[in-house]
Amino acid sequence: MTTFNGFHKDDFNVFHIEGLEERMEGIKERIQPKFKNISEDIIENLSRSVGHEMHLHVAKHARRKVNPPNDTWSAYCHNKRGYKKHPHFQVGMFDDHVFIWLAFIYELPNKSEIANVFLDDLDSVKENIPNDYVISLDHMKKDAESIESIDLQKALERFRDVKKAEFLIGRHIDANDPLLQDGDKFINYVQETFEMLTPLYKMSMRDYSIEE
Repeated sequence: MTTFNGFHKDDFNVFHIEGLEERMEGIKERIQPKFKNISEDIIENLSRSVGHEMHLHVAKHARRKVNPPNDTWSAYCHNKRGYKKHPHFQVGMFDDHVFIWLAFIYELPNKSEIANVFLDDLDSVKENIPNDYVISLDHMKKDAESIESIDLQKALERFRDVKKAEFLIGRHIDANDPLLQDGDKFINYVQETFEMLTPLYKMSMRDYSIEE
């Protein structure tokens, strides 16, 4: 039985709290404990699936001095010290949806190499992304495009060539979806999503030394 009891309306309403300190207090009290509960249920399975130990990181939003965050997230990465410079998985939320990502964000030092790995084997990438998955090119924005509508080659070329470009693959779940209120079903959904994305994660990690 999962320790996670789902996401509810009050969790999403945290993002309507005015003020940086006040909203951060809401995130710390309501959402971050749920991220930790989710990790307790999935991290062992994820580590086994990818073939090495994964570590939980919970977004601190430490760089923010004035504006409160519009979203928050948890990340799963092979590196204990940080995740932004590495391929990683995410579970997080905006005020209107939950996202589950395999994330390659702009801090990655080897963006172009990873993009080329995907571009060189584009058929395998397409085969590993189901039609109901979405792709984001900027983790700061809510919007994402369906795998069916996006030009995957152009998206990966942009990710490779534009310094601030990003590439995130996964699923969105609307805040009103009953799935979010059922802890067990949501955990299964996250695990299913991560397992589906694991082949792409492994492709991106080919040249990594896990000790780094």
